Amino acid sequence: MRILITGANGFVAYYLIKLLLEQENTFVIATGKGNCRLPFNHNNFIYTSLDFTDEIATKNVLTEYLPTHIIHAGAISKPDDCEMDKALASKINIEGTKNMLQAAQSIKASFLLVSTDFVFNGKKGFCKETDTVESVNYYGQTKIEAERFVENYEYNWSIVRIALVYGKPQLGRNNIVTLVKEKLERGEEYTVYSDQVRTPTYVEDVANGILLMLQKNATGIYHIAGKDILSPYEIAIATAKYLKFNECLIKNITAADMKQTALRPAITNFNIDKAKKDLGFEPISFTEGLRKTLE
Repeated sequence: MRILITGANGFVAYYLIKLLLEQENTFVIATGKGNCRLPFNHNNFIYTSLDFTDEIATKNVLTEYLPTHIIHAGAISKPDDCEMDKALASKINIEGTKNMLQAAQSIKASFLLVSTDFVFNGKKGFCKETDTVESVNYYGQTKIEAERFVENYEYNWSIVRIALVYGKPQLGRNNIVTLVKEKLERGEEYTVYSDQVRTPTYVEDVANGILLMLQKNATGIYHIAGKDILSPYEIAIATAKYLKFNECLIKNITAADMKQTALRPAITNFNIDKAKKDLGFEPISFTEGLRKTLE
């Protein structure tokens, strides 16, 4: 496989590329906007700068490297940023996806989009791949529109939805677990929601889930997530307990207590039965993921 990855300087992409380079007969073309921040020195790895909102540049890069598979992980993924600059969010998350699909179609490459649990409105849990999508914020809406374009792709396509990813930080990318750790180490309070429900996902499980999709030529939509259902508050408390820090520094709030630019869905825990059945995907527990992250 010749796999081109967008957003390669990101947290998930780092672990995915690391895993792909451990596989036989796999060549990785990493792309990002700007210089390479990845540490990999491998014969089957190359990095090239790509602004996928530039239609011509995107087509030129794909035509030059001729990937057999494309993993489109590049996006503006912070809900507040998307809400504050909807034009930019549309340009990157929607138009950028269209550009990637058009260029991919010209070389008949398989296309995998990395999406999010925020495509759901949060009114019910145990979300399945077939459930109706409806977002409460603009970030989720851009991903819904991107998914629709992917679903109309002429060749093999797949979508992986992921949720609240955590793990050892790489390339300066923190996550909820490591943010809690840093706050508590400084003796600072950490304020976090107790009325939101997620399936926190260890980052290496995300990478493994995507690898399984590639290896099995899986098409369609898959939910890749952890096995435990937790609120961000419960995640923070578990982190404090593991590190033996003062749990009183974790302050419990609800969505009504804090005004944010973008609304967050209340309940988006995933049903991962399809991934287990079709792919053999088996995530680790949050307890084990916490240990791997903090050890």
